[in-house]
Amino acid sequence: MDQPRSVSFTPVFFLVLVLALIITAAGVYLATRGQGWVLLATGAGCTVVTLLAWSLAGTIAASRGQTSTELNTQIGPIAERMEQFSVMLNLISEQQLLSDRGKSIAYRNKDRDALRFAIQEEIARTDYEAAWRLADEMENSFGNRQEAEHFRQVIEDKRSENLRRHIADGVTQIDKLARAERWAAAHREAELLLKRYGDHEQVRNLKADIDNRRQQHKTQLTDSFNDAVSRRDVDAAIELLKRLDPYLSKTEAESLQETARAILKTKLEQLRGQFAGAVHEGNWHEALRIGDAVIRDFPNTQMAKEVREHMDTLRQRAGEPVGAVT
Repeated sequence: MDQPRSVSFTPVFFLVLVLALIITAAGVYLATRGQGWVLLATGAGCTVVTLLAWSLAGTIAASRGQTSTELNTQIGPIAERMEQFSVMLNLISEQQLLSDRGKSIAYRNKDRDALRFAIQEEIARTDYEAAWRLADEMENSFGNRQEAEHFRQVIEDKRSENLRRHIADGVTQIDKLARAERWAAAHREAELLLKRYGDHEQVRNLKADIDNRRQQHKTQLTDSFNDAVSRRDVDAAIELLKRLDPYLSKTEAESLQETARAILKTKLEQLRGQFAGAVHEGNWHEALRIGDAVIRDFPNTQMAKEVREHMDTLRQRAGEPVGAVT
């Protein structure tokens, strides 16, 4: 620490003392000549005052120097400590800047990891549009173009895989419905697929495929029916006629009316003969079974009316409750 400047008054006091001594000498001269003591007294007083002031100034200067030395001794360690604090504060400031940068890098890595997790979560939820937007954010916010492209490829692969799986499931369901001859339900399933994947070629052709399968099945039923008629297989012909009925247009149904009547007439005659034979043989349970078949399949015929009149009697003979359904 710099020493404070001190002003030396020694030359001033020396000049004043010399002047006082001169005055005193002049007073002595005048006193010896008998011209009075005033000048002598004045010179003596000035000399005494000058000596006292000089002494007091020296004491003050010495005290001031000692005080300055003590103050420097006390302030010196404090100044050094303050200088050390200043150095430490500079170091802390620099370290804080480095820490902030480190935190920024650490948070950036965490944000990037969170973004990766979010992309994978959206892919798992099959929200591919949201996943694609997050991949764009990966490139725009973090500059990871290569990683963003990788995610986009994964998203596109998952989207294609999911599309193929949904279409395959839909086609499988349509195939099951077609095999069960549930053509209206098959068309509804195709409509659902068209709404979601109408730009896919396989889906666009589904309705036409269903119509083709329906027409092919109708052709097979028609051929089988004609074959059964030619073989005089009445039961097979009737069963095929029942299955063929929903496929026939009004014109087609009218063209088959004569054949259908002939088949049904033949079947009814067969049932009449079987019923009569069962009654003749006393096979009441068989007669009940045939009677129920006549009433069920030919409810508006004369034979059904006749059989219905004798059903209670047949049940009594068969030992079954009257009015029961066989």
